[in-house]
Amino acid sequence: MFEFELSEEQQMLREMVRDFTNAEIKPMARRIDEEERIPPELMQKIRDLGILGAAFPAEYGGAGVGEVGYCLIQEEIGRGCLSTATFIGAHESIGTNAIFIGGSEALKKKYIPLLAEGKMIGGFALTETLAGSDSFNLKTRAHFDGSDWIINGEKLWITNGSIADVLSVFARTDKGITGFVVETKSPGFSAGPPEKKMGIRGSVTAPISFDNVRVPKENVIGDDGRGFLVAMKTLDAGRLGLGAACLGASKELLELSTKYAKERKQFDVTISQFEAIQFMLAEMCELIYGMESIIYRTAAAYDAGKPVSRQSATVKLFASESLCKIADKAVQIHGGMGYSRELPIERFYRDARINPIFEGTNEIQKIVIARDILKRNGVWS
Repeated sequence: MFEFELSEEQQMLREMVRDFTNAEIKPMARRIDEEERIPPELMQKIRDLGILGAAFPAEYGGAGVGEVGYCLIQEEIGRGCLSTATFIGAHESIGTNAIFIGGSEALKKKYIPLLAEGKMIGGFALTETLAGSDSFNLKTRAHFDGSDWIINGEKLWITNGSIADVLSVFARTDKGITGFVVETKSPGFSAGPPEKKMGIRGSVTAPISFDNVRVPKENVIGDDGRGFLVAMKTLDAGRLGLGAACLGASKELLELSTKYAKERKQFDVTISQFEAIQFMLAEMCELIYGMESIIYRTAAAYDAGKPVSRQSATVKLFASESLCKIADKAVQIHGGMGYSRELPIERFYRDARINPIFEGTNEIQKIVIARDILKRNGVWS
């Protein structure tokens, strides 16, 4: 039977980020949503907190907290603002992590410390018009001219796309798909205006393009033609962080809904006394317990070096769908106030909806899970 308990250091990390979220992020969450950006002063405080590379070893400027620690960070940030959690996830869990997973030692030491300190902002550029769920169908191309790689093409829905200093970019070469570290100050790189989105509006999402962008040969992530494997391994970790942010938002919604139910009166009693409300709270709790159990079990397995592709797909699938259900119940419990911008419930409801879509749609997660089960002939392991 699996049992997992946080160490004293992990508990201290959770409490530190929780205090930061309560003091700095929650009071600013509505402004982040309405202004569609994370204010510079909050960005600086996030840098100063030291969480933008905390998962990585100390030799690369991180805190060595691993995937479990990173999930604790994202859970607590998710309680306050999913836009902020999305920014951190794109920067650390997929943008920087792609370099950590596949990059040479020189590449890691060149970029990860700067990214971990927040002196550079990172992102992950895979998605294209014809390569969303079909992520192997990339049209962005790179060719080697004898000294540098030259990249041409376009990508869209890139989180941090217009604010990043460094992007982990995936393009097609003669040998297949290859990853590159691209500095966005490079001539020929450009980012379009941010997308106007229903939710996570404070997270900048933008199209980017490459017009003969020159990339040093040393900036290849791993081997030429092996980039797709790096991208998929990176997304294994990214889905865990996404699940953790969903968990944090779900816990916040449960707390807000419980407090409201114990204060709101109808028919001369608080609505918490109505069985219909109690059942909704119980169902929220059921989903949260399941989310928490599989997220940290899988994160611990990831830190132990075990393959977790099926497990991380399961986390992403279950956590994203659970948050949507919990957000819907929270709106229902709050009634008209849940639909009003006066309370944060409607923002969480809007922010929740993207989670079954990005970092691989939930339909793709089901394919990943099913293929693994078929490969194992249905044997559970």
